[in-house]
Amino acid sequence: MAAAAPPPATALEQLSKTKMFGGQNLRFRHQSATLGCPMTFSIFLPASPASTLPVLYWLSGLTCTDENFIIKSGAQRAAAAHGVALVAPDTSPRGLNVEGEADSWDFGVGAGFYLNATNEKWKNWRMYDYVVKELPKVLSDNFEQLNTSCASIFGHSMGGHGALTIYLKNTDKYKSVSAFAPIANPINCPWGQKAFSNYLGTTKSEWEEYDATLLVKKCNTLSTPILVDQGEDDKFLAEQLLAGNFEEACKAAGAPLTLRMQPGYDHSFFFIATFIDDHIAHHAQFLKSG
Repeated sequence: MAAAAPPPATALEQLSKTKMFGGQNLRFRHQSATLGCPMTFSIFLPASPASTLPVLYWLSGLTCTDENFIIKSGAQRAAAAHGVALVAPDTSPRGLNVEGEADSWDFGVGAGFYLNATNEKWKNWRMYDYVVKELPKVLSDNFEQLNTSCASIFGHSMGGHGALTIYLKNTDKYKSVSAFAPIANPINCPWGQKAFSNYLGTTKSEWEEYDATLLVKKCNTLSTPILVDQGEDDKFLAEQLLAGNFEEACKAAGAPLTLRMQPGYDHSFFFIATFIDDHIAHHAQFLKSG
């Protein structure tokens, strides 16, 4: 009996292509089986003499698309210098027309929170599975120069939350993690409580599976340092981001954390662009050593 044929590779529609620092910014659309809708992602492929490139995933914050980081961060210069590919997915499903999906900027469209929703109404909001499982396969199916088994992850705000939680739940899949102004303890902040109560319901144990401050307490074997930059003038720091709670949890768990409080900086891409080279260098040392 003949072996079953492998599933076909995901078809990609190229939306744009621009040269930058010798490499290429590319943007694609594909049909996501996980999310049940078309999804876009952006990728920067550096011009590198290496036969394969490690992958550094960027997860964006509330209201963003896959384009914000690629356009605003200036990350391509350092990525080109280190020979690291950058991949930026969108932040939620789009176009599903679920009632209420666009009623507020901090929930629904543009606010997927990188979790797998269990509430039937929001069943397509499965950004965790999309980032961890589907997107790496799409990349490996379509870009032979990418080594998706050599990957790291970082992000900003909601995306910093996503990067930290995904890394802490999958330390075997990612070499390193960093974050800019992450929502570090979402079960204790208004953004997180709104998202979790709607996406996950009232079972608090399910919320805890997507909270970096609680997850890091379970990780007593972490050896790779976690890098976090946080602006001291960030208007969301005290109520929404709660970096101090994450710092205390890391200390209690013996998890190596470099938390850099940056005087005068806010929550914007100006802050991200200032320190992005440090983050890419942080990841490059672990991507190139593995």
